[in-house]
Amino acid sequence: MKDGIYRNTCPRNCYGTCGILSHVKNGRLIKVTGDPEHGYSKGSLCAKGYAFTQYVYSPERIKYPMVQCPRGSGKWKRISWEEAYTTISLKMIELNQRYGSNLASGYNKFSGNLGLLHYATEGMFNSIGPHTKPIGNPCALTGKLAMNRSFGESFSSVPEDMAGSKLIVLWGANPAVTNVHQMKFINEARQKGAHLVVIDPIFTQTAKKADLYIQIHPGTDRLLADGIAKLIIEKQEHSLEFLEEQTTGWPEYKHYLENQMTIKEVCKQTGIELEALIELSELYGRIKPVSTWAGLGVQRNSLGSDSISAINSLAAVTGNLFIPNGGLYFMHFDVDDFPCALKNHKGPLHPTISEPREVDISDFASNALQLTEPPLKFLWIASRNITQDHNLKAWSDLFQELELIVTVDLYMTKTAEKSDIVLPAATHFEEEDLNVGYWHYWLSINQKAIPPYYEAKSDLQIARELTTKLNELSPGFSNFPATKEPIDWIKGELTPEIMDLYALNSYKDLLQRPYQKNIEKNFSTKRKNFHLFAANGKKNQMRERQAEPNGYQLITPQALLKIHSQYEALTWLHGRQDESYIELSAEAAQRNDINDQEKIAVFNDQGQIIGVAKINSHLPKNIILAHQAGNNPINQLIIQQNKKDDVSTYFYDSIVYIRKWSEANV
Repeated sequence: MKDGIYRNTCPRNCYGTCGILSHVKNGRLIKVTGDPEHGYSKGSLCAKGYAFTQYVYSPERIKYPMVQCPRGSGKWKRISWEEAYTTISLKMIELNQRYGSNLASGYNKFSGNLGLLHYATEGMFNSIGPHTKPIGNPCALTGKLAMNRSFGESFSSVPEDMAGSKLIVLWGANPAVTNVHQMKFINEARQKGAHLVVIDPIFTQTAKKADLYIQIHPGTDRLLADGIAKLIIEKQEHSLEFLEEQTTGWPEYKHYLENQMTIKEVCKQTGIELEALIELSELYGRIKPVSTWAGLGVQRNSLGSDSISAINSLAAVTGNLFIPNGGLYFMHFDVDDFPCALKNHKGPLHPTISEPREVDISDFASNALQLTEPPLKFLWIASRNITQDHNLKAWSDLFQELELIVTVDLYMTKTAEKSDIVLPAATHFEEEDLNVGYWHYWLSINQKAIPPYYEAKSDLQIARELTTKLNELSPGFSNFPATKEPIDWIKGELTPEIMDLYALNSYKDLLQRPYQKNIEKNFSTKRKNFHLFAANGKKNQMRERQAEPNGYQLITPQALLKIHSQYEALTWLHGRQDESYIELSAEAAQRNDINDQEKIAVFNDQGQIIGVAKINSHLPKNIILAHQAGNNPINQLIIQQNKKDDVSTYFYDSIVYIRKWSEANV
């Protein structure tokens, strides 16, 4: 590679999808800086971004393909890529011959490395015909479907426009930790006199900066939104013309608010004093424009769908949905605008099986264990660390049933340690890609800036080479277009429609700077008929939790310096250890005879995690807080009861117990 500055894009599962300038000398990445041409990140990165040079050259990165025998023994042997491809291909071919299809072969992939060319895993499996694949979204599907019910499709306003808002209401969002770039637009608005309101059960870092903080009982967001709307309508401060002409369900919604709920009940169930409720309704009623941000935390319980719908309806009642510098924020799915040619690649037809076999990713292991005719026998894991899942017992049982487990990763994760073969993955500095975010509306390219680290390969290169080996051993096994180069896939994604939407003349334009989507064209179809949500017939109280005395609700937000287990090997990011703390109220500490900084166990029937107690004077007495970070498998404590297939995981519905930790507990 030539020395110079390259354009890269951070592909981590984060709101930012930040533009990066990579400084390369003598074939090595020596520095990363933010891309000032990126209209959202505007030349800055987060701490994780600035640590990328250590991320790339960490001695803990996997250098070569390796095989472990026996599985779980820790006895690893370096092998060649040729050996790895041959072993994997022979197993896939044998399973096909044994069962008459490729349904016994499958993959589990999610969000560890985003980008249109990272759909190569999906394309590779599509190329062999019907197989076993994951579906769903454990993090955001509930909210996405609620937005679709309100707007008819996904919707989220332009984040830069928040800088012109006069009132910003953050509902279950903590951007000071999870979306640091958005804080500059929030701060810009506040410098102009805007009010900042934070609604959250947890007194977060963002809440500390607010003009008004509302500490709500978890799971009661629908009631609060409906209560505010009720007060606004009673004062006739609602946008009647908009509601009558551009929404559906207005009569039913108004009738519900007037006849099926009371402000007294709202205060009782939400834990919010009447004075605070009135103040919030007055802010919403008299100020325009208002930005309302429904965070992912709102929809991480069984009541989340109704809560998102109610918040959406409140924004409509106040007339702030489509006015300049107002709006509603959740996340969008603009990746669906693109052909996603790898993801949607059509494989060879099977004489009797028409489609791949789908498994809900929210509880993949349990569902996979139920598969028969044929059972799942080969699993490919990419962009995932299954220790972040719940129901780890089911994963352990599934691994016992699998005949071959292959993990593609940069580091030896807990998942990789349980695999038969580990393949070294490339970083985004070592491959080409095309990236679009799910928060902002900027499209950016990712250039290959440096040679691969030792023998690391991109997902696309692995797909090209493995499918070539499959066809060598069994002609016609795969129809993957292995001769297509990365730039060919990138050009294919930039259809005339996409070029017009982003005002591009050529893919080469992206080498000069990122480009923003034509927002007006994007939003014009979303302003037709907003559907108001009336919770008719639904109880106006929290769902009764089946908990024994001394049980606590577990809340597990993201950490500042990690994304789940990513970055755990980087010493540059070990300056803060918040992720090792388990926070509890003073009352909970006293009740359980726990001292600050004492090692404790948090447990339920699903499992146990160990951490250091941190007494939080602002934490409600019935909540335990532990961050999603590192390899501490917090999600194993999730109790997923009565979950529907079309929703995300109920991360915040779990009841746990606490005790002092000792060796006797193990």
